[in-house]
Amino acid sequence: MTRARYPLGVVAGAFAPDPPARASERARDLGFDFIDTHIDVDPSTLALPEGCPIAQRPVPRFCMALPRRTWEHTVESFRAAPGALLEPAARSVVNSNDKARAICSEVPGLRLLLDTGHVADWGGDPVELLDLAGHIQLRQGRPGDAQLHVDDPTGTVDFAAVLARLDALCYQGMLSVEHFDIPGMGWPLDDPVAWSVDLHVHVSGLMGRW
Repeated sequence: MTRARYPLGVVAGAFAPDPPARASERARDLGFDFIDTHIDVDPSTLALPEGCPIAQRPVPRFCMALPRRTWEHTVESFRAAPGALLEPAARSVVNSNDKARAICSEVPGLRLLLDTGHVADWGGDPVELLDLAGHIQLRQGRPGDAQLHVDDPTGTVDFAAVLARLDALCYQGMLSVEHFDIPGMGWPLDDPVAWSVDLHVHVSGLMGRW
């Protein structure tokens, strides 16, 4: 069992439609260490620090490789935005472990915002990409589904293996729990806050925090 204790935060979208300030208060009261807002917000209005580097100005915050873009356009966009993180996803241009490695090779210094659920969605193992991660978002997933409850027996993300690999890499970053209710993207969820708390408890236990 890993004993490293990485800062563990949550994505503000779990608390929608609450604004970032209220979301940060709720996240603090639930025991999270930071909040990923992903939008322009005055940090002084938040009850927790902002966690994800893409939330820190002036680095661009939009980082998904959109499916309507070509590979070449995506490469050029990130070459023109040093410091930005790219978030691969099954329905984006960068939608496999091989493509994630390829684009990091083509864009010097590029790091990933690695969502374990997205990697599971395309049938990959997120452990294999952790060496490329600048920030990590945690979700359970499986091929064809980026968002499952942490206890779903069909999930393919091994969070203990993720943490063990981060220990081996001497990872210096943060981990965010990410759950949304976004039916339009195929992620309907009645209670994303409860799912986020459940994953927080699970990962915190693996880290020996509780």
